[in-house]
Amino acid sequence: MSRRKPFSGSQRELVVALDIGTTFSGISFSVLNPGLVPEIKGVTRFPGQNPSDSSKIPSIIYYDARGVVRAIGAETQLPATIDQAETEQWIKVEWFKMHLRPKSYVSDPAFKKIPPLPPKKSVIEVFADFLRYLLSCVKSFIEETVLPDGVSFWASVQNRIIFVLSHPNGWEGLQQSYMRQAAVLAGLVSDINDQDRIHFVTEGEASLHFCVNNGLKIGENKGVIILDAGGGTIDLSAYSSSKSGKVITFQEITRPQCHFAGSIFVTGLAEDYVQDKLKGTRFYGDVAAITDSFDCTSKLQFRNSKEACFIKFGGRNDTDLALDIRSGQMKISGSDVARFFEPSVRAALKAILKQRSDAQATITSVFLVGGFAASPWLLSKLKDGLQLLGLEVYRPDTHVNKAVSDGAVSFYLDHFVTKRVSRWPYGVSCFVGYDKDNPEHQRRGYIVSKASGCLKVDNSYSVILEKDVQIEEEQEFRSLYFGETIAPLRKISADILRYEGANKNPEWIDVDTEMYTTACTVTADVSRVSYTTHRKPGNGSTYYKTSYAIILLFGLTELKAQIAWKGKDGVEQRGPAQVVYEQD
Repeated sequence: MSRRKPFSGSQRELVVALDIGTTFSGISFSVLNPGLVPEIKGVTRFPGQNPSDSSKIPSIIYYDARGVVRAIGAETQLPATIDQAETEQWIKVEWFKMHLRPKSYVSDPAFKKIPPLPPKKSVIEVFADFLRYLLSCVKSFIEETVLPDGVSFWASVQNRIIFVLSHPNGWEGLQQSYMRQAAVLAGLVSDINDQDRIHFVTEGEASLHFCVNNGLKIGENKGVIILDAGGGTIDLSAYSSSKSGKVITFQEITRPQCHFAGSIFVTGLAEDYVQDKLKGTRFYGDVAAITDSFDCTSKLQFRNSKEACFIKFGGRNDTDLALDIRSGQMKISGSDVARFFEPSVRAALKAILKQRSDAQATITSVFLVGGFAASPWLLSKLKDGLQLLGLEVYRPDTHVNKAVSDGAVSFYLDHFVTKRVSRWPYGVSCFVGYDKDNPEHQRRGYIVSKASGCLKVDNSYSVILEKDVQIEEEQEFRSLYFGETIAPLRKISADILRYEGANKNPEWIDVDTEMYTTACTVTADVSRVSYTTHRKPGNGSTYYKTSYAIILLFGLTELKAQIAWKGKDGVEQRGPAQVVYEQD
């Protein structure tokens, strides 16, 4: 389905989507020609790449001992590179995307096998190195393929390219801020505040756009779950559609989910099995080779738990029948391989059922995309578990491993999603006037305002946005502030608190305290905001009253903020506000 309109700009432009996956990465782009309908294309040539693997490259970097990049992507798989890496003891960095995961996942035992970052390299620096490489790849590809003159075209747009960066559903503002820093360090843009050229989209929403462009249709008042099964995460998003004339839009109908149960965790269980079986034998040194062979071939070929899996790793002299090794192949029973998949299958099924029960529409189907979606075993187990429940499972008949990068470009061009669902309650901690008859106030006691002398109660939680609310993109949420200060306010800083507890009506942050976290801090210059002067009772000293609102736009894929106040003529005025995230 495509309702894309011709590009209305006056000069050629370029949109580039960079999808850095846990195990593989890809690039899609669209050249916007005035008067023509934009098309989405992929970079299909990378240095060192086998032509049969043209759509993606491994998310791997080799560094030398000084921290200098020596090889990236498909080049890391070349025999000459591997030999040099071993000889010169280069440091292999893979699965580095997982180091950006939210703090709540850091101690999860599922991540025990995530390789460490190289010494003296932050995750932002590693991300930047990979982004810099992807930028060079798309530059070369466009210069070679875009007609009539790709070189001059790139030179004309390179300082105004629109970049779309995708990330798992479970990542929020802090992870986006890290990615923005990496984009600046990589040279995608020159200034971290150049927000107009960097856009973010969740992998779930990008995958929806991919599915819509590849034939996804939803009946009226029906819903669909998009399941993006990748290397590190399984991301789920649920949508319904609505139609106004010829225009079809999509609305999120429940909170998106992100589970760290992607294909690397299947490989991790396979490695545990091989280590346990070969411990103390002469083949123990081959564990890494066997695991790599399973990861590259057997994992995505496995389809029958009643048939054994054979993993090639050595030569004809490598035989030990007691260890199920014959002529350099290790035999693993189908039931054991199925066990490696079980946690991922279970997590996916549980998440789908949760999405269906929470959705604000009837879910009738599941669309499976992502690199892990190529697994016939995963597809068959999801079908087995869901068809009896009336849910049909589909897999688009195209390159499902390019869903995120193609969908990310479509996100920018087509903008199918108009409503999203809030994941948590968001609010602020504030003072309220002391009420001597309120038991909650009596319990907490009061403090005396230094400016006005009024009695106040601290730790009240003022909710700005409730959980599970369907939000339109441009819908505004306000938090009103009434300041009493000894001197006129010049700058403000307000923490936006997210509540992750079970209380449906949180009112005080000193109750369930550990469930409140700072989602971000909004700062703004308020020197233009009007104020009134007053006299403090008793000593008659002057204090200042200020009234303003912080406006938050939660319905976008990236949180935006403004500040608003009433001018002396009573007309609302607005100014910019910055959203700042505390670094881990």
